[in-house]
Amino acid sequence: MNSHFATAMSRALEQTRAGNPAEAARIIQAALAGKDRQPDEMARPAQAPAGSGGDPLAHIEEAEVVEEQPPRQSPPPFGASPGKGGAHALQTGQVDLQRMLDNLDCMVPQGSNGLPGLGRVNARPHVPEGALYETRSFDSEHGSRDYRLFVPSNRPGGPKGLVLMLHGCTQDPDDFARGTDMNRHAEQSGLIVVYPHQSRAHNAQGCWNWFRPEDQRAEAGEAALLGALARAVAAEFSVSPDAIFAAGLSAGGAMTATLAATHPSLFAAVGIHSGLPHGIARDMPSAFGAMRGQGGRAPGKTRGAVRMIVFHGMADATVHPSNAEALVAAAGHALSGTSRREQGRSKGGRAYSRDLVEAGDGTPLVESWRIEGAGHAWSGGRVEGSYTDPAGPDASAEMVRFFLHGRQ
Repeated sequence: MNSHFATAMSRALEQTRAGNPAEAARIIQAALAGKDRQPDEMARPAQAPAGSGGDPLAHIEEAEVVEEQPPRQSPPPFGASPGKGGAHALQTGQVDLQRMLDNLDCMVPQGSNGLPGLGRVNARPHVPEGALYETRSFDSEHGSRDYRLFVPSNRPGGPKGLVLMLHGCTQDPDDFARGTDMNRHAEQSGLIVVYPHQSRAHNAQGCWNWFRPEDQRAEAGEAALLGALARAVAAEFSVSPDAIFAAGLSAGGAMTATLAATHPSLFAAVGIHSGLPHGIARDMPSAFGAMRGQGGRAPGKTRGAVRMIVFHGMADATVHPSNAEALVAAAGHALSGTSRREQGRSKGGRAYSRDLVEAGDGTPLVESWRIEGAGHAWSGGRVEGSYTDPAGPDASAEMVRFFLHGRQ
């Protein structure tokens, strides 16, 4: 997708959200036809939304649910039915314009500045001298996946733990490692990191299938596969059974919530960024509803107590912030302690509130970070990766601190 077309989609999305679907349709029709009323308009940046810092596409977000269909060589005609062009579908009213634009969002890889494309495509993530970062494959009765493995250079007394990191839609392990900068934190803390790769062969946009019942079970599907992967790598490196953790962004965050629910004896703690509760969706319609904060199924309860740290941007237009509250509510029934709230501001200027539930000995049981002005992006991430917000508090550092409480 070229920059001119992406700019047109941004303008159309602005018009839709402003309540002008007819103008949005006109912009898209003109873009599909390669023309517009003003030929030079497409070459000019669209007017930036308030609070976006001047980035013309800063409001475009990732969509975490896509049609279950085989990968295509090029994007589909924006939700048109087979054999019908996008413009025709718009003219006949057969396309839900907002949903079409939401699906478009997940087709546009973005850097932290909101513009199409990554700043450093295929760039190698940071790997400290002496550390290991390699590609591996894992096969099990539940399926197989490739994954990246990070092993820190210095591990006196063995690794302090293992973190399973689950990327979001349109991302891959290298992109996720760059954006979260988790390798650097893992090197400092002696952690092994496993980055599974959800390929387009398993989901058209590389999303973990968090909304499918067959992938929400401990005994089968993707949840079982990921649990088996974490267990196998932990055994290989003699990681303590009570030091296995998981974290994820968006679709990866939703799958992390499922792992906490289905494998409470395996994962000691989890970190969920911009995600959704386990079991809140059982199909695509309920998934879209949950993403937009429009109810859906009651979140599934965990089988046991898994400590949880949650991050969510309060300006997230892809996964509604109410999902963060639902995550905490779903976990809180099994984790009781003393509650308190703190407020602060990150070095980058983001105001945030942090709700904490602590055990009597001070162990953090639940933390919920609500970040004002942040969208659908990893808080405190680096610009080298997609879906990052460098201005926010460092989610990677806080997750590591939360995971390793009492171990460092």
